[in-house]
Amino acid sequence: MEITTLGIDLAKSVFQLHGVDEAGAVVLQRKVRRAALLDVLGRLKPCLIGMESCPTSHFWAREIAALGHDVRLIPPAYVKPYVKRQKNDAADAEAICEAVARPNMRFVPVKSEEQQAVLVLHRSRDLLRRQRTMILNAIRAHLAEFGMITAQGPRKVVDLVRRLSDPDGGLNLPALARSALLSLAAQLETLAAETGKIERQLTAWHRQSQASQRLETIPGVGIITATALAASVPDPSVFRSARQFAAWLGLVPRQNSSGGKERLGRVSKMGNGYLRRLLVVGATSVTRRASTTDTRTGAWVRSLLERKPTRLVTVAIANKTARTAWALLVKEEIYQAPPTI
Repeated sequence: MEITTLGIDLAKSVFQLHGVDEAGAVVLQRKVRRAALLDVLGRLKPCLIGMESCPTSHFWAREIAALGHDVRLIPPAYVKPYVKRQKNDAADAEAICEAVARPNMRFVPVKSEEQQAVLVLHRSRDLLRRQRTMILNAIRAHLAEFGMITAQGPRKVVDLVRRLSDPDGGLNLPALARSALLSLAAQLETLAAETGKIERQLTAWHRQSQASQRLETIPGVGIITATALAASVPDPSVFRSARQFAAWLGLVPRQNSSGGKERLGRVSKMGNGYLRRLLVVGATSVTRRASTTDTRTGAWVRSLLERKPTRLVTVAIANKTARTAWALLVKEEIYQAPPTI
């Protein structure tokens, strides 16, 4: 069989293969168990192989590329238009095989094991932070049942938790409730220790990554955002422009244009939500600082604040930060601060 293009529909146990020859005729349609996939592909001559981008696709892309094949990952949204009528594994594999051969198709760069490991650190840290918020809210709600209302902010709850462990803290609680709240307090300490451990590992990786260090020079980008960007974008050249990179992050307005009339809606919020959140949080601090500085950025921020809501200005600065990050990654330069007015 002279297979030139092969589409693989990934799954947990059984994968669907769809292969065509140079003329586009179907020469392979079969299901393959997970353990036999590499053996089957190893017997084929090097060809173009397409797969939908998903959490496991980067592992398979590295393994299959080691066999000599040209592996390309496609965003699932770009494969959907090629699915014919009913959706099943065979139809999905056929659609992937058709989509991967399109000359104007956009592909996802394959991440290395190191980059995936850094992103695992980020997701683990994010999960621990969410669990911390859940426990803080639970402690606040349980204390409210006994008439103890705490001020806003995590530190106020932590201070109240410290009083719980002190018999002379002045908190008159039943012994059973105090025991339960102390258990939650112990979980808070564990989460804080584990979060600190992950952040130290991210800092160590940041010191070894030139790309991450260049990104940290941008205002509003710290170690967390820099490492997340450096690990999530292994090849910035896949984006033709800075605007395309900002659009991938979901930091541009949604378009509904037709008939030569341009209609822009709200921010699309497409793409990587985690990176977008980090950039918006960093842009919030930049908005506060830049509005009081005598720089071009500060004048631009003040002019926006006079006409637009604060949150909209924050997203605009996040868009600007994303474009700057793309330029630094492509040109391998550091950030140059704008001159004062």
